[in-house]
Amino acid sequence: MSVLTKQQRRTRRRRRVRAKIRGTAQRPRLSVHRSNRGIFAQLIDDDAGRTVASVGWTEDELRGLDSMEQAKRAGATLAERAKSAGIETCVFDRSGYRYHGRVRALADGARESGLKL
Repeated sequence: MSVLTKQQRRTRRRRRVRAKIRGTAQRPRLSVHRSNRGIFAQLIDDDAGRTVASVGWTEDELRGLDSMEQAKRAGATLAERAKSAGIETCVFDRSGYRYHGRVRALADGARESGLKL
């Protein structure tokens, strides 16, 4: 019996979720990456293999905020960029993270700005 690390368990969950989720041009995949310092999100068209819109905590308007406010604003910023790219809906990919805390705040911020998840 092998003992899995936290990262290996997350990778296993991520692969299981990604087997069921696929982004298209009309409905891209909203992929989230969470680090200890911040949060990143991008809308991905898996058919074409390209990123439609992205946001990261390193941007100037997000840099000095606390983690929950940063995640909420990142979701709102991503929703605005998606609307300018002509995207109304997307598929949420939590990337193996639990749907709470910063991941949930990002999703709520995107929903409040008009993006349908």
